[in-house]
Amino acid sequence: MGHFRTRAEDLPGEFPVFPLTGALLLPRGRLPLNIFEPRYLAMTEDALAAGRMFAMIQPDPTRPSGPCGPALFRIGCLGRLTSFSETDDGRYLITLTGLIRFAVADERPMRRGYRRVCGDFAPFLADLAEPAAAPDIGAPRAAIVAALRSYFARKGIDANWDAIGKMPDDALVTTLCMVCPFEPVEKQALLEAGTDADRGATLLTLLEMATAGDGGAPSGHTVS
Repeated sequence: MGHFRTRAEDLPGEFPVFPLTGALLLPRGRLPLNIFEPRYLAMTEDALAAGRMFAMIQPDPTRPSGPCGPALFRIGCLGRLTSFSETDDGRYLITLTGLIRFAVADERPMRRGYRRVCGDFAPFLADLAEPAAAPDIGAPRAAIVAALRSYFARKGIDANWDAIGKMPDDALVTTLCMVCPFEPVEKQALLEAGTDADRGATLLTLLEMATAGDGGAPSGHTVS
């Protein structure tokens, strides 16, 4: 996140949410987004004008829809727009950098077609702290990389192993959690993991479970 640091007192009381199945934003993670729906173009414009923040959250298919749309999982992640460009055909290409998780306390009336919530950040203030110099990722790095090789081979995913090898441990876990094509409920489990160590251990478990299972058909993704 460079030099920019968010303090607890700078967090918004209300903020937009982008409900997107299978999309995971984690604190200190970077999520590229291609914005093209009119309501989310409006959301991005409003965020740029007021703090540059909005949140990612997944719809919860196990609960009934409400007046604003599909039910949402209780936990999401607030992010800050850290890059922005506009295409010739009117889309926005942005990067959202994760700041802090939140629990949905209340949903507010929609604005310009997009949804807004009040978030409770209190349980997740540790997300704002500087990462440790030698973070505990909950599992040996070698075990995660070995499981990842099997997982990518099973899924037909090409990877830049040189770039992966150069990533710091915590960045590796965050990036893999966000880019691996896990099921939405598995993505949610990674988001809700209590600590970075819990998340790393959960990641390793998911990689090993997927490799032990049938794995599905190769999907031809590329990860760099």
